[in-house]
Amino acid sequence: MNPVRRSLTQAYLTAIIITVLSLLSSGCATTWGVFDSDHGAKKRAEWKINSQTHSDLASLPLPAGKIPISVYSFRDQTGQYKPSPSSTFSTAVTQGAASILIKALWDSNWFTPLEREGLQNVLTERKIMRSGNNKGNLPQLATANLIIEGGIVGYDTNIKTGGDGAKYFGISVSETYRVDQVTVTLRAVDTFSGEVINAVTTTKTIYSKGLQGGVFRFIKFKRLLEMEAGYTTNEPSQLAVLDAVETAVIRLIVTGIEKRHWTTANNDEASNPIFIAYSTVKPLTTRDPFINKLSSLLSTPIVDKKGRIIPGRYESSEFIVQIVNIGGGKASITTTDKLSGASEEFTVSSVL
Repeated sequence: MNPVRRSLTQAYLTAIIITVLSLLSSGCATTWGVFDSDHGAKKRAEWKINSQTHSDLASLPLPAGKIPISVYSFRDQTGQYKPSPSSTFSTAVTQGAASILIKALWDSNWFTPLEREGLQNVLTERKIMRSGNNKGNLPQLATANLIIEGGIVGYDTNIKTGGDGAKYFGISVSETYRVDQVTVTLRAVDTFSGEVINAVTTTKTIYSKGLQGGVFRFIKFKRLLEMEAGYTTNEPSQLAVLDAVETAVIRLIVTGIEKRHWTTANNDEASNPIFIAYSTVKPLTTRDPFINKLSSLLSTPIVDKKGRIIPGRYESSEFIVQIVNIGGGKASITTTDKLSGASEEFTVSSVL
């Protein structure tokens, strides 16, 4: 081989090896940092939930009145176990989903959860209190208007897998990923009639990713370089269940408002960005920009599904709207500012 060409080849291979070694070294630093005593065992417990779903749940507008609810059970109904080599007795998802659901309902500020999962403990404690109370006049336990039922109904593994990699003269780098999915369902049952008044289903994907690299090459005569490094990142299934449950609670509240089962304190759900994001009913748009703007400011629809303007009196926090059908396919719309009392009148087509 030409000496110049051989020198360039060796320089090229040396550069590749140095690059891979630097990548592997950074991977080792990351791996060692995970198990470092200052960052692993001594790390404090976390209590904040840093997710957009939890932020949306905690930022919901206040209801007209909190609803007393009961949660008797919210079980894992999938029957799935962790894959080998994990223990055959370890389930794929958490068995404490009822506690997660009660916490999500409480964080929403829309419901007042009543203890039902540990009801026997409450009754036993009341018996103890009554035995030490001569009068025995303990107050009656609170009752719930709604019962929340449901569970974790699905856990599908390996719904998508893949990866990529490359090898060159004993130098290899590869990356793999796997996608699982958990499904949660909730339903609200009217305590008085036993009717299911609302039901929602949500899904959450769980991502797992692995990166691995290695070098296996003779760099000189009788000098073998062998080095491997890698790491795997698995999204905790418990956090996936938490996200799915919180999303289901938000959807339960939003769909309940759409069906007029409950309402907000200020009747501002139509303009609230969280309700709009989680709602399946999108605002009806027309070809008239004035009607579209007016509809976005009012909490009550002024146009039906057939595009006809609905006569009546509508009110927002800033103005009053009076719509009158004047015949001939026309409608009169009068807007009155609550603060100044100024009024404007418009004539539009009653069918848009």
